[in-house]
Amino acid sequence: MRWYWLLIVCCLLTACHRQQQPSQQLLKPHTDCLVKTTPVKNQGSSNLCWVYAMLATIESDRLMEGDSVNLSPQYIGRKYLEELADRYYLTNGKEEINMRGMSSMFFHLLHRHGITHYDAFHRDDANFRVLIRKVQQMAQTAHAQRKGLTSFRNDVSTLLDEELHGSPRFVFMLGAEYTTLEFAHSLYHEDEYEALTSFTHHPFGSSFVLETPDNHMHDEFLNVPLDTLMNRIDKSLRSGHAVCWEGDISEPKFSFAKGVAKLENEQQPITQEVRQKYFEQQQTTDDHCMEIIGMAHTDKGSRYYICKNSWGTKNPFGGWMYLSENYLRAKTIAVWMKKH
Repeated sequence: MRWYWLLIVCCLLTACHRQQQPSQQLLKPHTDCLVKTTPVKNQGSSNLCWVYAMLATIESDRLMEGDSVNLSPQYIGRKYLEELADRYYLTNGKEEINMRGMSSMFFHLLHRHGITHYDAFHRDDANFRVLIRKVQQMAQTAHAQRKGLTSFRNDVSTLLDEELHGSPRFVFMLGAEYTTLEFAHSLYHEDEYEALTSFTHHPFGSSFVLETPDNHMHDEFLNVPLDTLMNRIDKSLRSGHAVCWEGDISEPKFSFAKGVAKLENEQQPITQEVRQKYFEQQQTTDDHCMEIIGMAHTDKGSRYYICKNSWGTKNPFGGWMYLSENYLRAKTIAVWMKKH
């Protein structure tokens, strides 16, 4: 029987060794530069990553200037849902309620509605997918009963007051009172940020309306060569300013659980032509937005970009992710950064 117990002990030791392997495979990068940033948030079931990423970028830029602000993505989400509800009602459901978007859309909403603090307008249990269904049902009922737009708007406002928060009119900060618009204007000035992309189906040096499904407001992006785009990202980060990133996260080696995103073939050079092919063949799509907050490298010399995600903190880097340089070159749809 001794051989039997010896076999069991060997199996147990092997099992323990295998359990340790994943931790040995974790990326251990060395930070080259890192901008200041606010705590990682969780967008929950919403499609508002484009709001979370742009607000995070603005928060980092304010920290760079000595201000400390923590802003409410759900407030912008409520205002956008109210606008979409109007369209859904007036088109009798033909224009669907879709809360996906690009971060450039955030600025339109900021100019129309302002912004408030995170603590003043946030609920952990908010579920925008459920809210969308409820708003659609209300619109159908309002149409059937011929209640009219004003009555429908009141019903939507009551629902959102109950499920989220009442829509604030004022923001209080350091003993001063602001309207939500005044507060927004104190944080951001028109044309302070620029939107960049890099594709060859439009001439470099010109701006064009980027043909992605989430560009609902038909915003224009300045088209620059890929190397210029990467240099502009590096320059922004090294000067202490974050970058709002939108790109593809459908790659097999994009793993929030590991906190790392790589291409399947990291050895393949990502040229302008390779990048364009991915985009035209729908292998690069506008899936997600994050804030780029820094750069890092490994002992083997591989370069990574540090991103603050909006999926909570439950990964090895507390909610941050490391995107390889090749991943960024291949899978970036667009970026937004402070003008220099």
